[in-house]
Amino acid sequence: MKTKKVDGLWSHVYWLGVLSDMGSFTAAAQRLGVSKAAMSHRVGELEQAAGTPLVRRTTRSVRLTEAGQRLVDTTRSSFAEIERNFASVRDLAAKPQGLLRVTTAVALGRQQIVPLIPAFLSEHPSIRIELDMSDHLSSLAKEGFDLAIRHVATAPETHVAWRLCSTRSLLVASRTYLRRRGTPERPVDLRSHDCLHYLRSGPVPTWTLEPAKGDPVTVDIAGGFAANNSEALREVALRGLGIALVPDFSAQTDIQSGRLQVVLPDWRVSGAFGEHLFAIRPHSPYVPRTVSAFVAFLRKNLKGGFR
Repeated sequence: MKTKKVDGLWSHVYWLGVLSDMGSFTAAAQRLGVSKAAMSHRVGELEQAAGTPLVRRTTRSVRLTEAGQRLVDTTRSSFAEIERNFASVRDLAAKPQGLLRVTTAVALGRQQIVPLIPAFLSEHPSIRIELDMSDHLSSLAKEGFDLAIRHVATAPETHVAWRLCSTRSLLVASRTYLRRRGTPERPVDLRSHDCLHYLRSGPVPTWTLEPAKGDPVTVDIAGGFAANNSEALREVALRGLGIALVPDFSAQTDIQSGRLQVVLPDWRVSGAFGEHLFAIRPHSPYVPRTVSAFVAFLRKNLKGGFR
């Protein structure tokens, strides 16, 4: 095969690696910003040049053949090195520029991250942001994200992490509900209340509360509504239907306005949500300036936490 032809196939090999990561032609095409037909055509050309099948196609998914997987495995590190080198060269520019792909949870994104983005883009007009809001924990490297903003207890050791601020979990209710049902004075009082809880696996939902001094208390709770989104829990609490357990950033505005009141303020709820916000990215020897700029901006604007 002529050298020129081999050189022209490098981009095809890169596309094959993306196909391996994404698992389908549709997802790979979306990741690359091309049509599904173009994706399929490139892979077909590569198979023709290799003289052997590289992909096994089914009606539901795509898997690489042994030859295809070997090709991807042996070239992946080279492409990663090219990406790092290109990013470092691009960052020699006077200001951060380019695309920044960020993922975060839905409630956290809507309530805290999105309101900050206009000011960031005003400061850095050469940066473009794509924000994915999903409660699904994405694989950053596999799905092509530069950064994740996560509400967790500890950051994963396999990633680089910057702590943005501390958070806490709160029990909140509307004043209407508390006037009608009474205000709990001890954790055990929660057993006689409608408790709006985060939807998790397990036979009986419980809340664990810790006093300033002494042993924690775990209480079985029940209520007419549960959800896997703190915004939904907050909205139902605002309607006077119960006591909700939510992260402080979710209830901050409504507490300040008086629409929600903190219940059992002298007790700390533990084991419900994370205690910190982290900016997380995969380990790499080089951090793009777009990432560094966004992390610095978030740390500056979130350093006070949510009071």
